[in-house]
Amino acid sequence: MAANITPQGCGPNLDSLYYNLCDKSAIWGIVVEAFAAAGLVFSFVLLISLLASIPFTQDNNRRSSIPLHAFFLVFTTGLFCLTFAFIVGKDFSTCASRRFLFGVLFGGCFACLLMQSVRLNILSRRNTGPGGGVLCLGALGLWLVEVVINTEWLIITVVRHPINATAETGRATATPCNIANEDFVMALIYVMTLILAVVVASLAIMAGKHKQWKIGGACVLLTSFFSVGIWVAWIVMYVYGNERTGGPTWGDPTLAIALVANAWVFLIVYTIPEICCLTTEMSESQQGFGEDLYPNRGVGYETILKEQSSQNMFMENKAFSMDEPNQASKPVSPYSGYTGQLRSSVYQPTELALITKAVGNHPSDSSFDMVIPRASTNSAANSGSSTPSTRTEMGNPAYAQTNGNSGNSLHRTPQW
Repeated sequence: MAANITPQGCGPNLDSLYYNLCDKSAIWGIVVEAFAAAGLVFSFVLLISLLASIPFTQDNNRRSSIPLHAFFLVFTTGLFCLTFAFIVGKDFSTCASRRFLFGVLFGGCFACLLMQSVRLNILSRRNTGPGGGVLCLGALGLWLVEVVINTEWLIITVVRHPINATAETGRATATPCNIANEDFVMALIYVMTLILAVVVASLAIMAGKHKQWKIGGACVLLTSFFSVGIWVAWIVMYVYGNERTGGPTWGDPTLAIALVANAWVFLIVYTIPEICCLTTEMSESQQGFGEDLYPNRGVGYETILKEQSSQNMFMENKAFSMDEPNQASKPVSPYSGYTGQLRSSVYQPTELALITKAVGNHPSDSSFDMVIPRASTNSAANSGSSTPSTRTEMGNPAYAQTNGNSGNSLHRTPQW
């Protein structure tokens, strides 16, 4: 029996099942492992970012697609995790997970893409789409079909054939590891049908009349085209190319590279643009919220005019209207008939007195009536002089105010 030689780069106590993770002679395992680990971390970060954007997404049409994006990221993360099952060696658990989860995870991804295409088709034509619950139920129904197919196929193949022993690894393996490559591909026919449905549905999005939803349709279309190319390449290599070039040992690298490549296409071409659209809409909503919170930075006369009616404005700014005469007509001074009377002998109410009189009508304010006494002049016959008298009668009870609003028209009794 040949001695078990530990490959370069692996520890002496490491199980031979995990040699491909550290074997420097099989460099493909290390490279694929690195890309899978990076994709796993990146998918987790994108999922957290997507969930964090839910409270800030105001558009209901975009918010309804967030659960669908979350499920899509979960399935994509599963693809990166499944890659490690194809890097390590074969035993019953790894082979069963390969055969079952390959179709199940890809079926979930393309089911979400198909429902996303249906949603974008409705939005591009009506500008209103279905709710998030309806989309998730549709994707769940499409995914469960693949789950049932793979479960039935795995149970039938395991029960029909007994457990065999392989000479290569020296460990007991079951039928999932010994199934022909053609049978593995035939079990994925439903997934291929979903891929073609996504291509057709995404092409139909471009015929809509609302252009803002065509960007998402273009992302789905590009994702489906890249996926078709990857699937055609790995199926051809897995069924025909490996037997003629590298032999059966190229089967695991082919499937592992297909998983990592398609998962990164899902992230770069589809998931990142969708999250960017959500964050852009979120920043616009926050900017609009700030503008609504502080609509006018400065408070001025124009702002007051916008917020109050003209009647209230006139009543509240009655005192200021005296300082701003009407531009349409020439202002007339109430003292235009003044004939030389000294200014100091005439009572002139101040602006503060006018404001106090206009704001509060209280019995205690009766002493502050705006009374402007008119200067009296003696007749030329009695005085014998043309100079008017400077004597005024401020406290004469004979003067009575006849106009309560202006205080300018007064009764005057004969002079004594």
